[in-house]
This record gives sequence, C-alpha cells and structure tokens, in this order.
Amino acid sequence: MGKVESRVIKPPIEKVVSGKIFKPDKAYTTKVLVKNAGIAFMIWFLTMASTVGLLYVLYFIDPAEFGSAIDSMNIWAPKMSYWMIIGNLLWLIPAEVLTPIYINSIEYSVISESGESMPEIYVKKGILTITRKHVPFRTITNISSNAGVFDRIFGLGSVSIETAGYSGSNQTGPEEKLEGIRFYEEVRDFILNELRKFRTPYVTTTEPDREAPVPRGPGLDDEILITLREIRDLLKEKGE
Repeated sequence: MGKVESRVIKPPIEKVVSGKIFKPDKAYTTKVLVKNAGIAFMIWFLTMASTVGLLYVLYFIDPAEFGSAIDSMNIWAPKMSYWMIIGNLLWLIPAEVLTPIYINSIEYSVISESGESMPEIYVKKGILTITRKHVPFRTITNISSNAGVFDRIFGLGSVSIETAGYSGSNQTGPEEKLEGIRFYEEVRDFILNELRKFRTPYVTTTEPDREAPVPRGPGLDDEILITLREIRDLLKEKGE
C-alpha cells in the first residue's frame, strides 16, 4: 500500500482540539499595522485629491471667483497636507503602539479544558476591559471561514461563529470571530465535525446507551429538544 500524504499543520491540530490556548499568528499583527498605515494614507490622499478636484470643478464653472484659489494652490496645498499628516499621526501612533499589545492579549481555545462532555469555543480579548466568552458547540447554528485578499497576502483567515440566540437578536454579523489564524480551515472543519454530533439527541455522559430520539413537534428546534432532554435527565437523577 502506498504511503498516504498528510497535510502538515502548524501548530498541530492536536494542540488546537485538545483545549489548549492558542493565539493569532504573528503575521496578523503585521497585517493590522499595515492596514492602519494604509487607512491613514487613504484619508490623506482622498482629502487632498477631493479638495483639489473640487476646486478645479468650481474653477471651470466660475474662473473669476476661484482663479485665485487655483493660483495660490502651491502655497496652501503643502500647508493643508502638513496638517493632515499631523492629524493622522495623532491617532496612527497610538493605534500602532496598542495594536500589538491588544493582539497579544487575544486567546482562543476550541475545547474547554474543564472537560470534554460539553465542548465549547473560548475567546479572551481586551487590554483594560478583558472579555471572556464561552460559546458551547450545541448553541452554534452556523460556522463559516473567510480569507480576503489582504488576508491571503499574509496567509491568514478567520472563522465566524453564529448562534441561535445571537442570530435572533438585532445584532448583525457573527457572535464571535476567530481572527488571524493560519490554520483556519482545519479549525472550521473540526468544529463542523463536532457540530454533527449534536444533530442527534443530547445524551449525558452518565447514560450508558443512546436513547430513542425525542419526537419532534411543530416549532421545536434542536435547542429546545436539547433543553428538554437536560431537564428530564436532572429530574431522573433527583428521583433515583
């Protein structure tokens, strides 16, 4: 039998699915720093270009009124450019300093280290205000991956996570997003495989045999069925 080639993943997928903490790739920091500088440049360029363009349009409409402004462009344009650069640096410098600190604070975990009976996605973010979010697999309704043009330049991608409760609210976009991951496709595929386990009725770890599916009624979704099964199991344990 020929040798089957396996794809090398760095870090290994075993580390990801074991509940250990992993962080965004270092290239993600570079990407955000470059993106910040690009935004500053675009603000400067679009402001200067639109101002000069508007003046030329007005000049063609009324040369007598705006001719002097066009003539003095070589005087006021450098000054305007200078103050635009200063204004951009006021937000760009703090952003460039805080970006690596913020990204370094991000932590991801695909399975909780507290146990395997209830897999979840754990995300920690923040510098001053630290946010820790736990998203159980059984509440996830949709998983998608994304890698834009800018992401692909740095070999990165992201995994978006949507849940039933969050999707039904007025919030837009995914509830959580694992960003700056080099092995994002492997993470997405692993979560999808785990989610398929929850398509069957939920069984607690104390039950030796899988029971028959709970009958479905109109308007009942997977989340309601799972909750009913958990309540039933708790009542059964108390009665024993």
